[in-house]
Amino acid sequence: MPSPYRALFAAPGSRAFSAAGLLGRMPLSMMGIGVVTMISQLTGRYGLAGALSATIALSAALAGPQISRLVDQHGQRRVLRPATLLSLAAAALLLLAAHYDWPDWVLFVACVGIGCVPSVGAMVRARWAALYRGTPQLHTAYSFESVMDEICFIFGPIISIGLSTAWFPEAGPLLAACFLAVGVFWLTAQRATEPVPHPREHKGGGSALRSAGLQVLVATFVATGAIFGAVDVVTVAFAEEEGHKAAASVVLAVYALGSCVAGVVFGLLHFAGVAERRWLLGVCAMAVSMIPLLLVGNLPFLAVALFVAGLSIAPTMITTMSLIEEHVPRAQLTEGMTWVSTGLAVGVAVGSSVAGWVIDAAGARAGYGVPAVSGAVAVAVGFLGYRRLKRPAPGRGGSVGQHDEREERHLA
Repeated sequence: MPSPYRALFAAPGSRAFSAAGLLGRMPLSMMGIGVVTMISQLTGRYGLAGALSATIALSAALAGPQISRLVDQHGQRRVLRPATLLSLAAAALLLLAAHYDWPDWVLFVACVGIGCVPSVGAMVRARWAALYRGTPQLHTAYSFESVMDEICFIFGPIISIGLSTAWFPEAGPLLAACFLAVGVFWLTAQRATEPVPHPREHKGGGSALRSAGLQVLVATFVATGAIFGAVDVVTVAFAEEEGHKAAASVVLAVYALGSCVAGVVFGLLHFAGVAERRWLLGVCAMAVSMIPLLLVGNLPFLAVALFVAGLSIAPTMITTMSLIEEHVPRAQLTEGMTWVSTGLAVGVAVGSSVAGWVIDAAGARAGYGVPAVSGAVAVAVGFLGYRRLKRPAPGRGGSVGQHDEREERHLA
């Protein structure tokens, strides 16, 4: 491991909470696809399977920021454990209902409950921020966490689908629930690195989403999420048209691999410029990288194009986390990070739905027009909101170098 990453773990407790966070966020990439695989195998109803997966995503999008707001006020241990128990109970209900062929409405109720799963990635990033706020190490820490996200999306779906098809249909979601339980309870057992809560009476009320800068980030990442959701669905359809549907998981893993590689390299670099400029360049790069997908003619070319497209994802996400610190009060940092994840989740649901409609109407190749259009929308929102991102909230910000540059620019 390169020395900047090794230096991160000099802080006591950092190895343990990072490992717990990796386990705890594995369900993010395993549960939805696991439910689709399970339901399709047990019932053969792909429509129902997709609707249940979308229900989990939308429920998580609604519940996630509220859970994170409570975490900011009361602490991770007091909030995450009850929320996780509720999600685990709902997962158990889903497995039983699917196995014993209970009515569909029971499945949907269970999926709503599963959506109460906490945003473990935001919890781990909040711990890194508490350790390294205002130092260059925080950039490296966010880069490392972005790499961990991509590792989850490389291996999570493969594990979930593989278990459900090779062992028994419920195996994928069951293992995802086990990862969640172990990860969250291990993480919350580590009190020494838990960020200090900020009770409402000391900081005032209101959601972190009241921040104009955060609104821009969330709106942009709704469009970005549509890119991800559409690419997933269209790639599966394209692989099926090519007669190699199973290869879709490998091609999508290459997409995540590109982001993983970029995240590792990005974490080794340190930049003198302001973060919002790098963020806008990253959004533009993601949009431009969708154009070659309109020209794909075979799976090898698609894999290469998606690897290149993936190179812009992690750097943009890392820079986004830095910007959140500039536009959200410290007492609402976890909530702010979760709102961006919520925007992504909503975008994924919209993108996958629109892409499916386009595929049914015009075929898989036409479906790649959906991520291309979504990228253009992301760029438009980014440019329209750029002025808001240039005005961080008073008393907040990222690195010392960024503060100095802003002050020099203001004096000039």
